[in-house]
Amino acid sequence: MWRCALPPLLRYPTVDELGARAAALVARRPRDTRLRRVGTSRAGTPLWLLSIGHGSRQALIVAGPHANEPVGGGTVLRLAERVLADPRLHEGADATWNLLLCLDPDGLRRNEGWLRGPYALGGYFRHFFRPGFLEQPEWLPDGAAAVTLPETRALLDLQDELRPFLQCSLHGVDVGGGFVELTHDLPGLAQRVAHSAARLGIPRELGPYDTLYWPELGPAVYRIPRPRRGDLAAAITEAAVESTWFHPHRHGTVTAVVEAPMWGVAAVEDGARPIDEETVLRMVSHTLRHDTGVLQRLLERIRPHLPAGPETARLLAPVDDYLLVCPGLADTWDPDLEDPVGAHALPPLSTAHLAALRIAGRRLALRTAGLLHQLVTVAGRDPAGALPELDRLIDEWCDDYRDGCGARWIPVARQVEYQARVVLAAFELAGRHAPACSRSGEAGWNAGAAVPIHRE
Repeated sequence: MWRCALPPLLRYPTVDELGARAAALVARRPRDTRLRRVGTSRAGTPLWLLSIGHGSRQALIVAGPHANEPVGGGTVLRLAERVLADPRLHEGADATWNLLLCLDPDGLRRNEGWLRGPYALGGYFRHFFRPGFLEQPEWLPDGAAAVTLPETRALLDLQDELRPFLQCSLHGVDVGGGFVELTHDLPGLAQRVAHSAARLGIPRELGPYDTLYWPELGPAVYRIPRPRRGDLAAAITEAAVESTWFHPHRHGTVTAVVEAPMWGVAAVEDGARPIDEETVLRMVSHTLRHDTGVLQRLLERIRPHLPAGPETARLLAPVDDYLLVCPGLADTWDPDLEDPVGAHALPPLSTAHLAALRIAGRRLALRTAGLLHQLVTVAGRDPAGALPELDRLIDEWCDDYRDGCGARWIPVARQVEYQARVVLAAFELAGRHAPACSRSGEAGWNAGAAVPIHRE
């Protein structure tokens, strides 16, 4: 049996390393693998698709949809290794694996300040980047017909070409636990997730902030509701928007959003009924409201001194998004406020939910502080004297993650292995009733010619 010669992943791969490793696989196994360019990013970076096998049933695995979640790049390399080593996963399953190496390579490049390690919360948040909501390529706020981002258009075209029976979108959780979001139920997946998580020491998130109002299909597995219209705040906090997750629904595609944590927190797996729910909610909401005020005042001091230009705009967009949603979330979580304007009543909460809300509030503040830190650093001067205060806040809030929440780093290899195992489980379960579809990258099947990577 062929064994892959890829070196072990001790850290996250960069954009360039992803392309180079995929090209090395194709050079070793040209009959079974194909590498083609399926689009180009806004900055001109190729979007590479690595296809393995020649089966009629298509699986599409999308890495790097969020710029600050690099685990998916490692996972697609791990999956390529596993699939090539086991013919049952392609020949035996009549399947072709289509691995999109990175959907947002421009954003991933902007995270390279922390990507290579050493992995510490302070370093991560000081170098964190994720574009504003409207520039994230999985979202379709105005519908598929109005898409302007080339990365989004490339993914939509690929979905319509392949008509996959399964799409997996590979996401990461900076602090928390692992969970899965599905557009259709896959009975048995929750048990597979539990087994893989236990074997690898990955906490399962039993009450994620992302899925607070979504139906639970099993422990740490949730059903994504059909998209609906909402304002920008609802779109950001509730995914109340069309997305590339649902776009291939008409082809019978099951989409699985697979979340793997970077820093794990044991409390997110505690499904017990809390004994002090109101006290915790009051603390979380008041803390978020206070931190938001501090950050808004810092932004008011910083903004007049920022240079005009695309770099400033790129960093300000997510800052404005976070500061837009924080007050409403604080009001929604506050037990002392009756029927906050535009808020949903909270569902019954477990200890895991409360831990997730605490983590989410702290995450929003830390991301905002990190982006403000970059705005001042990139400007090259600090006339407002904001950097010392931002450094103090980032250090203090990271300490709270470590000491208050018990956040502990999970080695990259374990993050990747966990996510790969969940994808393989979803592949098996979704494939039991999958129809035959198009063949990726083969003549006569609406696929463009492969572009040698060295020409890009």
